[in-house]
Amino acid sequence: MPIFGERTLGETPGQLVVRSSYPKEKLSYRVKVTPEDGGFRIAVDLDAPLPPELVGKAGFNLDFLPTAYFGKTYLMGDRPGLFPRNPNGPMATDGSGDPQPMASGARSVTLSPEDPKTRVTITANAPLALYDARNRAQNGWFVVRSMIAAGAKEDAVVWHVRPNVIPGWTRAPVVSFNQAGYTPQRGKVALIELDPNFKAPAEATLVKLTDSGEKAVFSAPVQPRGKFLRYNYAAFDFSSVREPGVYAISYAGQTTNPFPIAADAYSRIWQPSLDTYLPVQMDHMTVREQYRVWQRASHLDDAVQAPPNHVHFDGYRMGPNLDSPFKPGEHIPGLAVGGFQDAGDYDIQTPQNAQVVRDLVWTRELFGLDWDETSVDEKAREVEIRKPDGAPDALQQVRHGVVQLLAQYKVFGHSIVGIIDPKLRQYAHLGDAASQTDGKLYDAALGPNEVRGDHSGVPDDRWAFTTAYPANDLMVAGSLAAASRALKDFDPAMSAEALSAAKALWTKREGEAANGSDGRDDSGNMSRFLDLAKVAATVELILTTKGDAVYTARLRALTPAIEANFDRVSGVAVRALPYMDANYKARIRTLVSAAKSRADTGLAGNPFGVPVGMGSWAGSGEVAGFGINMYLMHKAFPDLIGPEYTLHALDYMLGRHPANNLSLVSTVGTRSKLNGYGHNRADYGFIPGGMAPGVLVIKPDFPEMMTEWPFLWFESEYTVSSTTAYILAAKAAIAATEDSR
Repeated sequence: MPIFGERTLGETPGQLVVRSSYPKEKLSYRVKVTPEDGGFRIAVDLDAPLPPELVGKAGFNLDFLPTAYFGKTYLMGDRPGLFPRNPNGPMATDGSGDPQPMASGARSVTLSPEDPKTRVTITANAPLALYDARNRAQNGWFVVRSMIAAGAKEDAVVWHVRPNVIPGWTRAPVVSFNQAGYTPQRGKVALIELDPNFKAPAEATLVKLTDSGEKAVFSAPVQPRGKFLRYNYAAFDFSSVREPGVYAISYAGQTTNPFPIAADAYSRIWQPSLDTYLPVQMDHMTVREQYRVWQRASHLDDAVQAPPNHVHFDGYRMGPNLDSPFKPGEHIPGLAVGGFQDAGDYDIQTPQNAQVVRDLVWTRELFGLDWDETSVDEKAREVEIRKPDGAPDALQQVRHGVVQLLAQYKVFGHSIVGIIDPKLRQYAHLGDAASQTDGKLYDAALGPNEVRGDHSGVPDDRWAFTTAYPANDLMVAGSLAAASRALKDFDPAMSAEALSAAKALWTKREGEAANGSDGRDDSGNMSRFLDLAKVAATVELILTTKGDAVYTARLRALTPAIEANFDRVSGVAVRALPYMDANYKARIRTLVSAAKSRADTGLAGNPFGVPVGMGSWAGSGEVAGFGINMYLMHKAFPDLIGPEYTLHALDYMLGRHPANNLSLVSTVGTRSKLNGYGHNRADYGFIPGGMAPGVLVIKPDFPEMMTEWPFLWFESEYTVSSTTAYILAAKAAIAATEDSR
């Protein structure tokens, strides 16, 4: 990857200049993009001609989204070709495995000449080549490439790019709403996202779908909601419609997909997450769903000790101290149990696993979660979806998470950063988790293909990053304390063990003042993260011990940390109220009032009623957290905060968001995101119940969520902690519908 330098305005009006380099290859360059009639000019200037070893290797690439071109044609000069749906070569025959061009040799190429919406023509000062980079990796794109000639410096590459323009084109309105529908008594407001140049009708209509077709039942003027990012917004309020039935919204000549209004509209919105997505993510288990085997028992060779002073390509960091009795490369017995594969990359991230456990415990305590659709046999390492076994699934999932958290504590006396693949090729694995490793312990004395009993000569065992961090220990302490409550009757022995470990970790770490890292960042002192972990662990121990004075006194001492981070820790702080004194309660009430004012001020900038993430990872997880915290504050102080914030969070996650109106939770609602960045992303598939991050804002003002291309992790990657946060937020929203009546 090149090292980005800077992006500046050039000397020509409208010109942008980006400076980048490949330092190891001693290659520095500028890319200049200049507007010109019909499109723009791209030029590459080198600081110095190519070193001899890069001649024939260095070139300029422009990538095109494959799903926009599947089944369409191209013209390389005047020679036609077809963009394939599936990569099919050609490949180099010299043993390198390098892709070869689909077409090359001409100085012009036109992509999809038949489709005015995706037609692009490029002409160049050198021969062009067209590649299918999916021949190298499933997440590759179609690539147009020019080589850089020996001796070239200024204008080493010059392209004239002509994207087709449709005169007068405007984007069709996006009518967004909750794809699961609405309960009769709650507010019902659809949002309409409008191209600023679109001549928007003043009225929308709600139609009821009957056995004789559509029937218009309600019309009303749309209410302007201002501009957010690049679009204008309007609201269609049909709250007065309460009759149960199936409805759709008609606006600007189009009618949306249907949705229900029904008392039980939300009765099935969280179950796919609990009974399908979470089982699919269970590590070290065989997971079967009727005829389908999602995975065989995975990672039975976990894990070996990671080396010191190592930064993994996925961000895991090992400091100079291993905090472990094992030597680098040595097998660590006892870790091949329990836990959840965090996302589509099969790793166990300890803080996220701890969050999963806590969220499931909270959901069961606050809203009930006695749902049984899945059989789990920990000893046999077997899971079967849609085969009830008489035990609540949530408790079985809590126990599965605790098995891994306690395993770490037993082996090291502390939590660890996590467990992950050591090699990039292995990390990029797609498919059955059991085939990511051979399930046998690595033995360097064996040959590469030699197997002897439970050992093999394949060094594919995942690495354990074992550095001890106070914040991780406290997060795990809080989750273990919560789990001890949930498991008290279900598994008394594990409950007692979890509480003992939680108390020990809390006692060891609650006084720490430095190093708030979780081992997956580049900061040495994240005091905020450490403060949040302290508050969370202390509150869980208060709840578990029913107000033990040791923990209530410590929480009072943590009041400055609560005040400084209240928007993040509000739900946790509120849960402790029944066991705290009048001064604490009065202070929390003041903080809740101020939090409402901040929320109202911040939310006034967008029409969705929730914080819309502006970072490099889309924000559905933050929306779930917002919905949870606001509901807990509402229940504690209903005179200060109403239930509508939590309902807005549900609406956002299930379709009322920018860019499109898909539910972000796969298979939940009439229309949902049905290709996600999960284990089956290479099949353009989905995992039912997984929640995608959703809408990413590309700076400065373009909201994007790919609907057909699953390989953008920051928009499409399911994670276990965001999905269990969704379960908790969904159950809170169901309760909020009763409060909003």
